[in-house]
Amino acid sequence: MTAFVIRRLLQALAVLFVTSVIVFAGVYAIGDPLEILLPADATMAEREQVTRSLGLDKPLIVQYGLFLWNALHGDLGTSFVYNQPSISIILQRLPATLELAFSALFLSIIIGIPLGLWSGLRRGTTVDETIMTGSILGFSLPNFWQGMMLIMIFSVYLGWLPSTGRGQTGTIFGVETSFATWDGIRHLILPAVNLSLAKIALVIRLTRAGVQETMPLDFIKFARARGLSSRRIVLVHVLKNILIPIITVIGVEFGSLIAFAVVTETIFSWPGVGKLIIDSIRVLDRPIVVAYILVVVTMFITINLIVDILYSILDPRIRSKAQ
Repeated sequence: MTAFVIRRLLQALAVLFVTSVIVFAGVYAIGDPLEILLPADATMAEREQVTRSLGLDKPLIVQYGLFLWNALHGDLGTSFVYNQPSISIILQRLPATLELAFSALFLSIIIGIPLGLWSGLRRGTTVDETIMTGSILGFSLPNFWQGMMLIMIFSVYLGWLPSTGRGQTGTIFGVETSFATWDGIRHLILPAVNLSLAKIALVIRLTRAGVQETMPLDFIKFARARGLSSRRIVLVHVLKNILIPIITVIGVEFGSLIAFAVVTETIFSWPGVGKLIIDSIRVLDRPIVVAYILVVVTMFITINLIVDILYSILDPRIRSKAQ
C-alpha cells in the first residue's frame, strides 16, 4: 500500500507541474490587463510604472520562474484588482463553493442510488421507463436552462424559495455555513438542486446497470437458495458489489462539481470561486485565474488519490495490478 500511495503522489506532482506550465503560458499570453486596469488617458510613464510593479516587463520564462519559486513558498501571486494575495481571496470564497458541491453530491447519492436500485429491480416496467426518462432529461437539458426554470417555477411563480445570494449564514464548530440558519438553507436549495441534477442522472444509470449485471450472478442465486430475504440480498450483497464503480465515479464527479459550479454560481449569484473566476476573467486578473485553476487541479488530484486508495482497499486486485 505504501508503494502504491508513493507512486500516485509522484504522478500527482508531475501532473501539477505540467498543468502549471500550460496554464501559466496560456493565461499570460492572452490579453493585456493594463487596458482594463488603467484609464484610457493614462500616460506612457504611468503604463510603464504599472507594468514594472506587476512584473509584466520581464520575459515570460522569467515570470514563470518567479511564479514557480513563490508558489513553492505558498504565494500564488497578488491580485491585480484586489491587491491581495490571490490564494487568500480564493480561500475566502472556497467554503461557499464546497458547501454547494457537498450539498449537490449528497442529493445525488440519496436520490440517485435508491432510484437506480428501484429501476434496476423493476426492469422493463413503467417505473423503470419513467426513471430512465427522467435521467435522460437530467443529462440532456442544459444546466443553465434548468437553473432558469427552477428560478421561474419556485421563485417567480410559487414564491417558495429565494433565487439569488447565499442568505444569512451562521457558524457550526467555528465554520461559517448556510446550514446554520433556515434562511441559508432556503437560499442553498435551488442552486444545490440545479448542480445535482446531472449527477443524479449519472448515479441512477450507473446503479441501474450495476444491479442488472449483478442480479443474474451465481452468488445471488445461492443467497436466494439459502432463504435470504430480498431486502438483505439487495442491501447487502448487490449494493456492496456495485459500490466500487459508484465510489469511483462519485469521487471524480465531486471534483467536477467544484470545477464546473461556475454556471450555477453565476445564475444564482452564489458567492463562490466559480463566480469569482468569471469576474476575474472579465477583468483579466491573471493571478486569480492561475491560482484558481491550480487550486482546482490540486483538489482533483487529491480527490482522485483518495478514490484510488479507497478503490484499492475495496478491491485488493487493484494494488496487485499497480505493482
